[in-house]
Amino acid sequence: MLLKKIYTVLIYCSIIFLPVFAGAKEITISSPKITMVLDYSDKVSITSLVVNGQKVISGPEGIFTSVNIGGVVYSSLHLSGKPTLVKQGNVFKLTGVNYGPVKENWIFTIKGKAINWTIERSSSKAITADESAAPVFNFDNINTWEGAYQGYGGLAWFYLFNEKLCTYGVHTRSTNFWNGKTNNGLNITVSSPGKNVAMKYSRTNDDKLAYTISVSGKELLPKGDTGTNRRRFIRGHTDVWAPFTIPAGISRQSITLTYFDFKQKYGRGDFKGIDGDKVGAVLNTIARIGVIDSLHFGGNSWHTPYGPICLHEQYIAQMGLAINDPSYLKGYESTLNYYRDHAIKPDGRVYPRWAYTNEDAMPGKFNKEGFYEAQWGILMDSNPDFVTNVAELYDMTGNKAWVKTHQLSCEKALDWILKRDENHNGLVEMMTDSHTQKRSSDWIDIVWACYENAFVNANLYHALVKWADIEHQLGNSAKAIYYTAFAAKLKASFNKDIKNGGFWDEEKGCYDYWIDKDKSVHGRNMVTPVNFMAIAYGICDDNARKKIILDGIETQMVKENLFFWPLCMYPYAPGEAKQSQYPFPSYENGDLFLSWGSVAVKAYADYNPGLALKYVKNVLEQYSKDGLAFQRYAREKQDGQGDDILSGNSLSIVGLYQAIYGINPMYNRFYLEPHITPELAGTALNYNFRGKKLVINLDNDNYSVSDHKFKVTSGKSFGFNSTKNQLTYFNGNAAIASLDATSAHGLSINIKNWDAVKMEWQQSVTTPVAYVLHQLKPNASYRFMVNGKLIKSVNSTLKGDLAINYAPKTNGETISITL
Repeated sequence: MLLKKIYTVLIYCSIIFLPVFAGAKEITISSPKITMVLDYSDKVSITSLVVNGQKVISGPEGIFTSVNIGGVVYSSLHLSGKPTLVKQGNVFKLTGVNYGPVKENWIFTIKGKAINWTIERSSSKAITADESAAPVFNFDNINTWEGAYQGYGGLAWFYLFNEKLCTYGVHTRSTNFWNGKTNNGLNITVSSPGKNVAMKYSRTNDDKLAYTISVSGKELLPKGDTGTNRRRFIRGHTDVWAPFTIPAGISRQSITLTYFDFKQKYGRGDFKGIDGDKVGAVLNTIARIGVIDSLHFGGNSWHTPYGPICLHEQYIAQMGLAINDPSYLKGYESTLNYYRDHAIKPDGRVYPRWAYTNEDAMPGKFNKEGFYEAQWGILMDSNPDFVTNVAELYDMTGNKAWVKTHQLSCEKALDWILKRDENHNGLVEMMTDSHTQKRSSDWIDIVWACYENAFVNANLYHALVKWADIEHQLGNSAKAIYYTAFAAKLKASFNKDIKNGGFWDEEKGCYDYWIDKDKSVHGRNMVTPVNFMAIAYGICDDNARKKIILDGIETQMVKENLFFWPLCMYPYAPGEAKQSQYPFPSYENGDLFLSWGSVAVKAYADYNPGLALKYVKNVLEQYSKDGLAFQRYAREKQDGQGDDILSGNSLSIVGLYQAIYGINPMYNRFYLEPHITPELAGTALNYNFRGKKLVINLDNDNYSVSDHKFKVTSGKSFGFNSTKNQLTYFNGNAAIASLDATSAHGLSINIKNWDAVKMEWQQSVTTPVAYVLHQLKPNASYRFMVNGKLIKSVNSTLKGDLAINYAPKTNGETISITL
């Protein structure tokens, strides 16, 4: 009976200690959701790891440490002596883990729900290591986990480890293993102050998942390729890291293992009218694979043979809007800092690409960090796209101090390309004058767009509008005025008829792609990104033109029964593209590239959200078939093509979030502008916004945002922000607050009307509230009414502010402020 009571107490304390009798060489260590078995006989390893009841590691080589010196592996599986275990309270200390030139102590400490494992390693002399595992986790199967989110927001997706000995290496201190089917998650975080941490993931010869942690004085350098040393993903072997030196002396690192509930941590809410599990799956996987490493974010995946990153893609920050992981946003901040410091030339030219190797570069046109000019031409969209990504990331984070560090570089990037308007018509010119020169100038890199290119100019317009607003915020009104004026001139010229030097083609019913210097017009084949950007970015504000473009595209889509929009609806004229692109449809001359999904969805959302939703659903259905793990889809068979997997395949789902659900984080508010269809009514989304968990409810003409203390409901678009005791409401898309409400106990307001004459809302609160209305008529008399009854008259200030302190008599009263 006494032993039973002792055992029960130990279980309650979440520590099971099995006394070490003669011959016993195992100990079980547990936290509430994690249990491990430590074997410390003539070897030391963790032979079992159970996460929330699911055994994820089993066997004698489960978790151990090792060092590879000159091809000889020394490990804790083969010790030079007997280890000793000492237990004190919640601490288990194992000494004498000695092998080769290495001596280790392992210390396990139970800390609440976590298990902390400290490894103290020492050697009497410096070691040149081919590899160091401190430790390696051998999970039972490559499918034990679906993937592992990295500390900077990237993803090791094991679906792409499609053959034995695939290995992926990254630089991070934290990883979140997850399985959406079991709902189990395991966070592993490494702390080693002053040291660098690298991790690698390998599919073993027996189809296990080997996860290895390495700690080093200097950042580990990839072993491949010779001369570049940038390759993170390799096949057929596991030595992704180059040899490095472990100095003599003592090093110390701590590894913390914590369980998490996958749905609780990453759950996106309650979806109506659409498969929410598939939405989450796309954003959990394909959207993240363009993040190659901690300072390398792009659209092409780490799995791609030469591992390119396109800096001439304006949607990398935008993907963070729907991925909705603070780690992604923080990681991309660091990446853009790295690009600012290494990818921009002194004159302001932004290198358009980075890759594992230099095979795609113009001869000699690359730097030691791996940024380069592409062999196909001077791809000039990299300059505005860098600025757009900085601006849109700032909107998501609100980090003004960070965006300030990019002010000079963004100005330099914009000014470089604005100087290309040599004929002063508001349209910048490319480096080539004629398509006969057979050089490209943008993302569509083997079509010979040149001189005045609508694709690049549309990107530039978007960047100018975004950056001009930031210049205002940063106090440089001269630059803000300059960029705003240039954007207006660009827009006016862009919208001119082709007969007058613009891009609008009345005959073809679309904006054409480019104009040669000899004024000949090219790309009259309804190039979809050009036309979608013109609408989505606000260049085309002519409703008749919008209808012609969008109806024309949809008519052809229905005729061909295409599941997604192709790069162009009709063939390029002979000579306008690389010869390999003919006959139509072929690759960039007619195939389906999903990377333009967000601008397409945005273009349709305001005009016909039902059509936008139709293609979002098509992409989700395609994901269920093949994981979207392709570069593109062939037009004729609509089957996946290309091993250059693009994270941009997720962008129609990003468009769902931004344009249909209307989720638009802004630098000073959360802005909601829905375009939902009746079938989506009742959707309730969870959303991370600057440290808060928001709930967004979307119903027919009735939308709300709540942080669980404050809530705003309205029948139209609005902005929301909150601090500890203050709720701020922004009317429509206004960047300046319309109403501040201070309440210590929370508050819900339902906006009934908000215009220049009458501001009315229903409040749900029973304690006093202090209201301040803004942007009213200065020094004017307003009537303050409750439930239609006049309470008093109140004057606004010379700034147009009006303050009211009110203690409600009942819950649900209606407040009116009328002129």
